[in-house]
Amino acid sequence: MNALEWFKSSYSGNDGPDCVEVALTPDRIHIRDSKAAEGDQVTISGQSWTEFVAHAGQAR
Repeated sequence: MNALEWFKSSYSGNDGPDCVEVALTPDRIHIRDSKAAEGDQVTISGQSWTEFVAHAGQAR
């Protein structure tokens, strides 16, 4: 697998390490904890990501 390009949300500040990072591939979304970049990651489908973001937006 090619190296993934990880990024943080634009809502994340640069003053702390506590963040979730994501990397996009054509058919998957990869998610990891920035404090444990070499640790485990979760990989989900684009549809699952869309459903999660929609639900998270309602949880305010």
